[in-house]
Parts: sequence; C-alpha cells; structure tokens
Amino acid sequence: MASPEAPSHSQISLSTMPKHNSGRSKSSSLFSECFLYAAAASAAFLIVWALWSFFVPAGPSTTNPSYPKGLVASGAEDVAPLKCSDGNAGPSRNYDPPDPTFYDDPELSYTIEKTTKNWDEKRRDWLRKHPSFIAGASDRILMLTGSQAKPCKNPIGDHLLLRFFKNKVDYCRIHGYDYFYNMVLLQPKMFSFWAKMPAVKAAMLAHPEVEWIWWVDSDAAFTDMDFKLPLDRYKAHNLVVHGWPHLIYEKKSWTGLNAGVFLMRNCQWSMDFMEEWANMGPQSPDYDKWGEIQRTTFKDKVFPESDDQTGLAYLLLKEKQKWGQKIYMEGQYYFEGYWMEIVGTFDNITDMYLGIEKREKKLRRRHAEKVSESYAKMWEEYLKDAGYGRGSWRRPFITHFTGCQPCSGDHNQMYSGQSCWDAMQIALNFADNQVLRKYGFVRPDLLDTSTVLPVPFDFPAPA
Repeated sequence: MASPEAPSHSQISLSTMPKHNSGRSKSSSLFSECFLYAAAASAAFLIVWALWSFFVPAGPSTTNPSYPKGLVASGAEDVAPLKCSDGNAGPSRNYDPPDPTFYDDPELSYTIEKTTKNWDEKRRDWLRKHPSFIAGASDRILMLTGSQAKPCKNPIGDHLLLRFFKNKVDYCRIHGYDYFYNMVLLQPKMFSFWAKMPAVKAAMLAHPEVEWIWWVDSDAAFTDMDFKLPLDRYKAHNLVVHGWPHLIYEKKSWTGLNAGVFLMRNCQWSMDFMEEWANMGPQSPDYDKWGEIQRTTFKDKVFPESDDQTGLAYLLLKEKQKWGQKIYMEGQYYFEGYWMEIVGTFDNITDMYLGIEKREKKLRRRHAEKVSESYAKMWEEYLKDAGYGRGSWRRPFITHFTGCQPCSGDHNQMYSGQSCWDAMQIALNFADNQVLRKYGFVRPDLLDTSTVLPVPFDFPAPA
C-alpha cells in the first residue's frame, strides 16, 4: 500500500524536483584575486591535512612524447604508424599471442623503486602484437583510485566510500572507461597521499592498451555525469592537474595546484617524472631534506613534512624547462573543485537545467544509457552561456571533499562533521539522480538518499 505521505507521480514538478534545505547562500560570481588566493590556500592545506592519516592510496627522457596521433611514442616518430586491425570486432580479450613482449622480461619490475626504460617502445611493440587494441588507443582511459585496506573507523565511513566508489563506476560505465580500485600500499613506506604513485606506475605496466591513467582521490565525486575530459586540449602534454600558473610562478605558493586528481599519459616521460617526483617521498633517505627544501621554497607551506602536492609545485617552479612544458595546469573548469564552494549551488543548477528541459522537448526524450553521450552533446548548445567553475550554473565536473576524512571521521575542525556528511550526501545524490533518471527514477530530496519516485513520461513538460 502506498504511504499517504509519498507524493504521486503527477506531483513531481519543478518545485519538488531535487532540493535540499542546506540554508547555504548562492556563491557570488565576482571574487577578487586576493580572495581566490586565500581560498586556494585554505583548500590545499585541507587536502594535505586530511589525507595525512588516510590512505588514498631520474633523468628524463631526451624526447617528450606528445602523441598527437595517439600512437607515436617518444623517440619513435620515424616509425610507420600502426595499422588498425581488420573488421569491427573490437579488442580481443580472450587471446594473447605467444610472441614475447616486455612481460616476458624477468627484469621487469612493477615497483616504484626500479627504473622502467624504453617504455614507449615496449608499449608500442605490445600494441603491434595485439592489433585489436589499436583502434581508439589514443583516447583510451583507465581511472584509478584507492583507499585503505582496513575497515573505516568512522561508523558510516565504509558506506560513504562505497558510494564514492559507485559514483566513479557509474561515470566510467557511461563513458566506456576501465576502472581499478586499489586497497593496498604497493610501497609500504609510501603512505597517505604518496600511495598513489606506486599504483599509477603499476597500472601503466598492467594496461599498455590505455593512453591515459586518471587518478581520482577516493573522496572526490563526479557531479556532472555528462562532461568528458577535453583530451584534444591536452594532446601536446603528458600530465594534467588543476592549477593556476601565476600562483606557482609569481606567488610561489604550494596551493597553486591540486594533486588529488590528475591525468597522466602512459609513456616514458611519465615514468621518468614519477621517479623524480617519488624521490621526495617517505621511502627516500632524503625525505626530511625535501621537507625543508619545500618549506624554504614555498613560504606559505606550514607543515614540515614533504608532500606530493608541494613536490609537484617544486618541480614546476624549479625545473620548468625539464618538466613544465609537458604539464598542463587546467583552470578553465572544475577539474576538481572544493566542496564548500560547490554544494550550495546545486539547487540553482537543478532549476536551470529543468527550465531548459521544460522548453526543449528533444532534451526530455527518454533514451538508453548507452547513448547518453549523444544527449550530452545536444545539451552543449544550451549550456554555452552557463560558464565554468565559480559563479557558473553548469554542473561542476568533480566535487572534492578535502578535509572531511570520510573513512576516519577526523574532519578538520573548521567545520562540523555533520556538515561534511550532509554535503557528501547531497553531492552524491545530485550525481546519482543524473544516473537514475536513465532508469526512470529520481530522488525528490537530495538529503533523503532512500526515497525515489518514478519520473513521468515527458517530464518536465510545461503544464
């Protein structure tokens, strides 16, 4: 029997579609550079503070691969392009030719300590011997994330991590990406935020068929399930991070970038870069020395330990010629964004999107999840004036819950634990509604995870 409190299908309308009573004010679109700098400093400090006790999980190559055609590795520009396999069967997962590959080399090591050489040539050779994987290789992505091996201390921590995991799986399924979730320290001494590096190297070796490894921290959620990375923008680069060049090069601030989400090309340049980056980590005999160097270089760094984010900023600042030309600092959209400036905007964003759907019948059409990308392209015509990032009414791409510590519960004291948990619930439900809509249901209240209602045909058609 239906509950008398539950609204009927016909009651779903613009006024009852996903809302929450957060009481947050809308973010202003006008912020001074001074405010932006302070916000960046606060957010970046929270990143390191939050991850310190929570596992999320040298000379460079003389040539830097830009892979403009997707399959020409560095140092191999004179090699004839690979030819696609005949037919349209797609990658063959049930046959591995007997021809020897780099996997048959007993000297191959997946560990971060041992140098990997000639990776471009080895990866290229593997693709030649597995031609069914060549088509689409230049845009192929593996998403990578992780968390600690043991149960969470926070009573709801495991549930939250499961929801963050589901969120990433949903995004990868919609866009056809592979996904790997790591729950062990592949280098026991590389704890906390340093744990990602051994995992990234191992993933590169395990997946020679992918062009990009996309690391996303476990406490980051996709909040625009339609948006795709603009890979063409990065074709001449090997590493993409969220950052602001003037904060690195002019202000000399360690908060000028965020290392919790990054896109790294599967190539020799990346192997060399990670080796140098990882040399600042806790497994290195120079770990304490690097902490001192980082604090001396970046005066706004307040804690003594060497961390991955400041290490990356250091390599950009001090070795720009060596590395900087191949690193893209993305600041034109929410490659990842601080949750406190984002979550309060979801109500307005929902209203704006529903208003567009109400006017445009083609956007209301029900469709299979498999063809979602075609509708995402259709939406772009109506989002061209929405803007990106702060002050925009476009859905934020990734919302990052730095400082909330969902597993341990040891959140930063500048806000309450309840504000963290509520904000996570709102953001995850905001994202999940975009998924559930394809299945014919939606949550009317973003603070009520359990209640969903069927979506009427042609919703939200004008009355």
